[in-house]
Amino acid sequence: MSVLLGAEPRQLNASVMGSTEDPAVVTGQPSPVPPRSDHISFLEGHKLYVWGGCQCVNGQETFLPSDEIWLYDMENGVWSQRHMGGEVPPVLSQACGAYLQGTLYIFGGCDINGHTNTMYCVDLLGVEYIWRKVRDTVGGTPSPRVRHSCWVYRNRLIYFGGYGCKTVREVNNSKSFMVDEASWATNRSGLQYWGWNNEVHMFEPVSATWTEPLTQGQSPEPRASHASTTLGHKGYICGGLVSLVLSKLIFSVLLGRPWCRGDISVIHILL
Repeated sequence: MSVLLGAEPRQLNASVMGSTEDPAVVTGQPSPVPPRSDHISFLEGHKLYVWGGCQCVNGQETFLPSDEIWLYDMENGVWSQRHMGGEVPPVLSQACGAYLQGTLYIFGGCDINGHTNTMYCVDLLGVEYIWRKVRDTVGGTPSPRVRHSCWVYRNRLIYFGGYGCKTVREVNNSKSFMVDEASWATNRSGLQYWGWNNEVHMFEPVSATWTEPLTQGQSPEPRASHASTTLGHKGYICGGLVSLVLSKLIFSVLLGRPWCRGDISVIHILL
């Protein structure tokens, strides 16, 4: 399958790496975790969690299983693998993950059928890891996208940017979307354009509500493959792919306040 990413089509093998249904502790190897990229990783206490992504097999990118998650105990230097059940997400890469109060949320990414804007969550504090598809949300769900970023602030998930597709109507009504002139497609819904965005979307898990918080000032250019993090009450955006040009700028945003812009040594930007 060919997936358009910044005007660089990539071939994703529809095959999936095998997984095991039994939790297993693996020792005696430096790292039993299969090599991967475009995965999700986060830290909780002294444990590192690794989920999803893809790896290159015989020159083709192959999805890794979505019904397993790897844990690394940094105190004991031991890897373990846990099986995941329930409404297991399709195999994904380039998705965005966020960990909030014991729950991992997965949004967007690319599966074997293309880009998606579906959200899944799983409670990692329980005895069993059971996936659940997030349904019946309130507000406008962001369009399908990959290589976006997310941070947690006041028990909300805040998403920024990414690369994905929009309909002609969505593009005409959007000032935050930069069309990738080399990439467009036609499907059952009509003509679709691909490109980068600088949208800010916020999801509140308790009420399952999507909103677009207001921002002021000069926003960062639409981008994907960037990094984001939080420090205190600010979210920071750094680098990324801006219309096939790598960016070195850093932006920080404080909700309800203007964007600030700086270079690598002067860190300021508001979302």
